Amino acid sequence: MPHFEKMLYDQAMIAMAYTEAYQATGKEEYRETGQEIFTYVLRDMTAPDGGFYSGEDADSEGEEGKFYVWTEEEIRQILSADEAHLVLKLFNVEKGGNFTEEATGRKTGTNILHLDQGLDEVVSDPEKSEKELWVSLEEARAKLFMAREKRIHPHKDDKILVDWNGLMIAALAKGARVFGEMRYAEAAQQATDFILSHLQRPDGRLFHRYRDGEAAVNGLLDDYAFFIWGLIELYETTFETRYLETALQLNDDGLRHFWDDGGDGFFLSPDDGETILVRKKEIYDGAIPSGNSVAALNLLRLGRITGNADFEERAMKIGRAFSAMVNQSPSAFTQFMMALDFGIGPSHEVIIAGDSAARDTRAMLKALREEFVPNKIVILRPTDVESPDIFRFADYTRYQTSIDGKATAYVCLNYKCEFPTTDVGKMLELLNVRN
Repeated sequence: MPHFEKMLYDQAMIAMAYTEAYQATGKEEYRETGQEIFTYVLRDMTAPDGGFYSGEDADSEGEEGKFYVWTEEEIRQILSADEAHLVLKLFNVEKGGNFTEEATGRKTGTNILHLDQGLDEVVSDPEKSEKELWVSLEEARAKLFMAREKRIHPHKDDKILVDWNGLMIAALAKGARVFGEMRYAEAAQQATDFILSHLQRPDGRLFHRYRDGEAAVNGLLDDYAFFIWGLIELYETTFETRYLETALQLNDDGLRHFWDDGGDGFFLSPDDGETILVRKKEIYDGAIPSGNSVAALNLLRLGRITGNADFEERAMKIGRAFSAMVNQSPSAFTQFMMALDFGIGPSHEVIIAGDSAARDTRAMLKALREEFVPNKIVILRPTDVESPDIFRFADYTRYQTSIDGKATAYVCLNYKCEFPTTDVGKMLELLNVRN
C-alpha cells in the first residue's frame, strides 16, 4: 500500500513517467493516470499566485490516511446500489477493510481504493456497454470525491521551493505537449513567472524558498538545475525564446558559482555561500535526481540547441568525473545514465522551419510530440518573422529555411543533417520511428 504523504517532487516525477509511458505505448490507462496527477496538482497544490506547494501530510485528525480511506458502509451510503456494486468490486473493497496498521499488521476496517485489474476483467453487465460502465464509474467517483471534500483535510506544506517547482514545471510542460492540454503549459508558465518575480535576486541569481511573502536561502545546485530543466521543457512546448534565454542565463550562473574547476562537476553549494569545511558534490539519483545528473543533461540539450560545444564538453567532464562511482552501481544513478545515453547517442536535433500558426507546421510538431523519441531537441525556426528571436541563441537556424513556403523539417544526427523534408512521414523515418 502507498504512503499517504504527498510530495510535489513525487507527483512531478511519476507524472513524467506516466506521460512518457503513454507516449511509448499508447495505453489509455497511462494517459488517464498522468492527467489525474496533474488535475490533483492544479487543484490542491497550486498557490493563488502560481507557484506549487511542497506537499500534504499523511495524517488528519491524528490518524494516518484518514482523509483517503473508506468503509464499505460509507460507500453504500453515498452511492446508488449499482454504483456501489461497481466500486466495491473494481476497487477491491473488503468488508473488514484492506488497510492494515503498519506496526501491528492488524486490519483497520477501512479500505484504500485501488485497481489491480481492468474494468472489463472485473465487471460484466449484459445490460450496459463498457462505455456506459465507464460513465457510471466516473459518476460514482465524482460523488465519492465530493463526500471526501467535506472531511478535514491533511495539513498542507505551503512552502514554495524552486527545485521542486522546477520538476513540476518540466512535468507539466511535457504533459502539455504529449496530451495536447495547453492548460498544463499555462500552469507551468504561471509557476515560472512566480519564481522569476518572487524568487530571483536583483543580480539574477535564485533564492531557494518562498513562504508568507518572504524569499530566503540562496539557491543550491538543485534549484538551478531543476528550474533550468523546466525552462527547457517549457521552451520546447511554447517555443517562446524568453524561457531559453532565462535557462541560458541561469546556466551561466550555475557554471560560474557551482562548477569545480579543479575536479569537474558541480558542487551542491555556491562558491560564495556559507563557509564550510568541505563543499560536497551529489550524484546519487534517489527520490529525486541529483543536481549533477540533471545539469549534465541540461548542458547537453542547451549545447545542441545553441551549438555551444563548451556546454557539451562540460557534460562529458561530469561523466568522466563520476564514471568510476557509476560503474560500481549503475542502478543508483538512473538520471545520470539518461544524460550519458543522450551524450553517447544517437541523439537528434530537429529544426522545424515554418509559419508558426500554419496547419502544416502544427502537424509536424504534433507528430513529433506523439512519438517517444527521448534523445532529441526540437527548435521552431519561424518563417513568418523576418528576424526571429531564435537567431540570437541558435544562429545556425537562419540557414534552415522552408521549402516552397511549406513547413520543413531538418533532422540532424549529432549535428549532421539529412536533406530537409516537407513530409511528416519522412521526418519520422529519419528519426527511426516505426509506425
